[in-house]
Amino acid sequence: MEKRDVFYTAHDGLTLYAADYGPKDSDTVILCMHGLTRNHKDFEPMMEGLHLEARFISVDVRGRGKSDRDPGGATYQPPLYAQDMAALMAHLKLDKVILIGTSMGGLMAMLMAKAFPEKIRGIVMNDVGPEVNPAGLKRIAGYAGGNEIFDSWGDAAAAIGQTQASVYPEYGEEDWMAFARRTCVERADGKIVFDYDPVIVQGMGSTTPGWRVNFAMWRVFAAMKSIPLLIIRGETSDILTDKTARRMQRRHKGSALLTVPGRGHTPFLDEPQSLDAIRDFIRSLGSA
Repeated sequence: MEKRDVFYTAHDGLTLYAADYGPKDSDTVILCMHGLTRNHKDFEPMMEGLHLEARFISVDVRGRGKSDRDPGGATYQPPLYAQDMAALMAHLKLDKVILIGTSMGGLMAMLMAKAFPEKIRGIVMNDVGPEVNPAGLKRIAGYAGGNEIFDSWGDAAAAIGQTQASVYPEYGEEDWMAFARRTCVERADGKIVFDYDPVIVQGMGSTTPGWRVNFAMWRVFAAMKSIPLLIIRGETSDILTDKTARRMQRRHKGSALLTVPGRGHTPFLDEPQSLDAIRDFIRSLGSA
């Protein structure tokens, strides 16, 4: 799939990056937003597996990948990430989009739907909701934000496998290597590091809207009721509990819920069940 680089300027002057795939004249435009420590490459296997004639815009949220780092780190919060997405849509002159948000990207999707619902055709929320399980946040904060430096790609893959084994229990060496290639980068000296600013986790323990998600975020979720919604949850997720996912489905009458067996937080979206559900959901939305 052809990949085009997009660089745009945020409200505070940072230069941010997105990758643009597929036919630019497609009526179906899908904006993909990754989780806390990931980047635009997270969605490439999903794009290939969907086999849709669609245009995909996959972002590097500020502080990740090819996007600028915030020198002070104060803007690493979902409300500002959502503001960056509005700037990207304006830059690309996108009138209507379908949102696919994984974890943090799903929180961004909620905030975007609240801010400009008329621009959102549908939303796929991957393993996140208005209520985030504190145990999961604690686990993520425990491994994210590190300054690990690896001597080789093999060492990076092995380290990732140790922290993520409970989420993808049947993964082998090739799977962890592919994971590492998507989430790490090789420095000029040949060392391998994670492809994000370690400071991105500093707001996770605060009361800033978007991380300590509470009653206010349920009100945001309620504002999404007119937007078609697909909820995807890992069966053993410690971020999106089964109770919260089912509450979301009850409150949003136009939603569907897929629970992916044997997966924790977060399921990759290139597996058959998820691909089928996402493909059917996007087709159900019709043309723009």
